[in-house]
Amino acid sequence: MAGPTTDRSDAGPERRRSLLVAGMIGVGLMAAVDEIVFHQILAWHHFYDRATPEIGLLSDGLLHSAELVILVAGFFLFSDLRRRAALHRTAVVSGLLLGAGAFQLWDGVVDHKVLRLHQVRYDVDLLPYDVAWIGSAVMLLAIGAVVGARAGRAPR
Repeated sequence: MAGPTTDRSDAGPERRRSLLVAGMIGVGLMAAVDEIVFHQILAWHHFYDRATPEIGLLSDGLLHSAELVILVAGFFLFSDLRRRAALHRTAVVSGLLLGAGAFQLWDGVVDHKVLRLHQVRYDVDLLPYDVAWIGSAVMLLAIGAVVGARAGRAPR
């Protein structure tokens, strides 16, 4: 007598899991863009700017470590979905956009405004930067939601 199997290789695309896995990757990618562009190349801020420069650099390293763990885990889960032919491509696009937008919104509202860990930039009028930062988050989330609504109707 055979028991229930956990092999879902013949179950077809898994919309919800594809969305979540891609969301992880979207968060990791946006964190990487933030870290590389704004922390390293432009040197506008560190993840935590309310202490010494050494602590700021340490906080950047911790953020970078977390983003790499999220990206590696996300790509392993993505590979598993792909290997099992369970990848829902439209949900992946939606998840990437939603994950990136969620990171950007969290960073812009919680990190910048509520916790005041850092600002986008210092010694400038913050309003245009805040509008661009949070506006880009809302745009990514809106596009991701539209694509996600289509993913609910599309077979793959």
